[in-house]
Amino acid sequence: MKKKQEQNPKLLGETIIDCIKEKKGLKIVRIDLTKTDNSVCDFFIITHADSTTQVRAIGKHIEDNLKAKNGIRAFHSEGYENSQWVLLGYSNILVHVFLDSIRDHYKLEELWADAEIEIITEPEADF
Repeated sequence: MKKKQEQNPKLLGETIIDCIKEKKGLKIVRIDLTKTDNSVCDFFIITHADSTTQVRAIGKHIEDNLKAKNGIRAFHSEGYENSQWVLLGYSNILVHVFLDSIRDHYKLEELWADAEIEIITEPEADF
């Protein structure tokens, strides 16, 4: 019997992105690392929120949803202690949920210039 954990990374990524959207994650980005050398995974999914409460909520929603609906558990999770940067590891996908200022500081998208970056949701305009 095959483990559900071995799902297609693109489909799993779509499910994760849907979870992020449900909790109003901001500026969702998927970085495809499959064509880069020495990458730690196939995809990064990155988002941010305006509060530590929302960062925690997004992370927990992803974990709860994938466990309940798909029988998938994160191989690794960390960052809930202060909820400024929650990291979830699913097979070949790493999910980064940042507090806005922490995302701006680390600029993960800029570290993978040779990867294909897909913007899922645009940042909201300031009025």
